Amino acid sequence: MSKHYDLLAIGGGSGGIATVNRAARYGAKCAVIESGRLGGTCVNVGCVPKKIMWNAATVHHALERAAGYGIQLGEHAFQWPELKQARDAYILRLNQRYGVGLADNRVEVIRGHAVFVDAHTVVVDGEHYTANHIVIATGGRPSAPQIPGAELGITSDGFFDLETQPRRVAVVGAGYIAVEFAGVLNALGSEVSLLLRREHVLDSFDIMLRESLMENMADAGIDILTHCHASALHKENGTLTLSFEQGAPLAGLDCVIWAIGREPHTQPLNLAAAGIATDSRGYVPTDEFQNTTVPHIYAIGDITPRPALTPVAIGAGRRLADRLFGGMSARHLDYNNIPTVVFTHPPIGTVGLTEKQARELHGDEIKIYQTRFVPMVDAFTAHPAKTAMKLITVGVDEKIVGLHVIGDGADEMLQGFAVAIKMGATKRDFDETVAIHPTGAEEFVTMR
Repeated sequence: MSKHYDLLAIGGGSGGIATVNRAARYGAKCAVIESGRLGGTCVNVGCVPKKIMWNAATVHHALERAAGYGIQLGEHAFQWPELKQARDAYILRLNQRYGVGLADNRVEVIRGHAVFVDAHTVVVDGEHYTANHIVIATGGRPSAPQIPGAELGITSDGFFDLETQPRRVAVVGAGYIAVEFAGVLNALGSEVSLLLRREHVLDSFDIMLRESLMENMADAGIDILTHCHASALHKENGTLTLSFEQGAPLAGLDCVIWAIGREPHTQPLNLAAAGIATDSRGYVPTDEFQNTTVPHIYAIGDITPRPALTPVAIGAGRRLADRLFGGMSARHLDYNNIPTVVFTHPPIGTVGLTEKQARELHGDEIKIYQTRFVPMVDAFTAHPAKTAMKLITVGVDEKIVGLHVIGDGADEMLQGFAVAIKMGATKRDFDETVAIHPTGAEEFVTMR
């Protein structure tokens, strides 16, 4: 005997929870299947704990700025275990809030791992569940290299389990997780080496952002090593040694963090039993309405080849529920001009096309505006982190199709500018906006 629902979400992360909560408010009978802590990657081992660590690093950096402002501070020491305890308690409260929210919306939480039996049925610990609509939102998991001793290193999940601060760390990777972890650890006092397979970080980002970030990271004391292909990791006398296909090994490490990418968490689901197609990497392709190759089965979030961002999964899930149960037949998420922030030191904000993408699409029709400066907050520091900004415009109206910034406050200033880009703002619109002085953000409306 199976239990039946209007909507069943597989995965209790941000996307799955957003979908069932919205659907339940329309009166749908919903359930979510989750084996771990509610909130998924973002809440437990992603955005939220990462931002807390970034906040700590930012506070530490502010203390270093103090002397330049005539503020004399006594000795201060960072206590990693105390921060971890406070961070874990905060996340536990979020887990509980998710549970309360689901209960308030009369959404059932089914504990366990879901496996498809057919296109309408999943089994969890021997119990069968059926639904008119099923949304897959199981997210992703961090990858590790297939080399001898890889298990001696940790992934981003393991980073948040660290009980004490590693003093000498190698971060392997060039994506946003790698640069964020490298920046946090460096700012909190660890000796950090960042190991890249190629010559630069953040391959899909605008070249200005990549170059500015690498310059700022090097100035901050991060040792950036390029063309490194790890071949083995071994432990001897209490420390780790990382070997490479070419060149001298890196020895005396307390910790090696694999930040080489993430993969979709789809393999255990037995998608083939439901007839759901995946691509060569295991991702579930969808159309703009989140439809998979099987009617009434949908996919959202990091298991799809879409931007792996929590607000994207939430936005797609809520719009899917609007379409299925709210009578909005055309409702779907627009994946164009999605803003994103990388919590580096300093942070990065970006929305729209990179310069390379714009040139490929529009050729000589584009015009670039950019600036670079030391922000006022760093004017009195010995090693200021520089700010860089770029606007990419197209056509005689100079419609802004790309906006990129790295610098103090970039994370907070981007949201408002992203609204303007989404609404089709032109360079003239920016020029006609009165600047807020003195701020870093004003440079976007005064650029010539």
